[in-house]
Amino acid sequence: MNNNNPIFYSKLVSSNQLCIMGILNVTPDSFSDGGKFNNINFAIEHAIEMIEDGADIIDVGGESSRPGAEEVSIDEEIKRTIPTIEKILKHKPNTVISIDTTKPEVAEAALEVGVQIINDISGLSDDRMLGIIKKFNATVVIMHMLGNPRSMQENPTYINVVADVYNYLSSKIKFANEGGVTSVIVDPGIGFGKSVNHNYELLRNLAKFQYLETPLLVGVSRKSLIGKTLNLEVEERDIATIILETDVVTKGTKIIRTHNVKNGVQLKKLNQLL
Repeated sequence: MNNNNPIFYSKLVSSNQLCIMGILNVTPDSFSDGGKFNNINFAIEHAIEMIEDGADIIDVGGESSRPGAEEVSIDEEIKRTIPTIEKILKHKPNTVISIDTTKPEVAEAALEVGVQIINDISGLSDDRMLGIIKKFNATVVIMHMLGNPRSMQENPTYINVVADVYNYLSSKIKFANEGGVTSVIVDPGIGFGKSVNHNYELLRNLAKFQYLETPLLVGVSRKSLIGKTLNLEVEERDIATIILETDVVTKGTKIIRTHNVKNGVQLKKLNQLL
């Protein structure tokens, strides 16, 4: 069982400090860095670099969630992620690690080796996930996504995107709490089943999500809303990313999930002084 997690979550809730979550994709087909860290040694080197740059959390993902991504098997996802997590914790034992997964079996395997946070982009769509999170006294990130990565960008439609996402997250917080999980973080799911206009509507209204009284995580890093708005390739989007990240922090975001940890840490340091 993981006994350190309540300390992490209580600090997150009580502190005014921004938390930087560094992205580590150990997949061959991630939209931003597909294949780049698919080799375990490169992945560990990159994780250690992000930790030393000041990342508060390392988010390890073994299945791409880019639009149109194919699902991978439980065994393959475990094979990609667990050895990487074990080696990161061997080198940096105090690291807070989250795993980006929708599969209860993968979540349990990760929690058993020291992961503290389950980042579930499906929003606890598999009921078994909640019991595993409770068993390990872990934290969960509940994200909103319309559909799944294979279908989510096929004409996403809302009555009112802000209200629809807010109400979804509110109901999921209640579901988690009633299931005995109180360490909850929410993510509006920028880019997950949303048009460019939907994404900007959510970003403009992020301050409303503070009424959920739950820490808010936002990921805009290098996403297609930047590319489509500014006509930029993925590797050209870091300046626009930090601009959007700065804006979401002013609206109450507690965690930014980002590829460029150095930029995020600079934002964190400056934010502490303002």
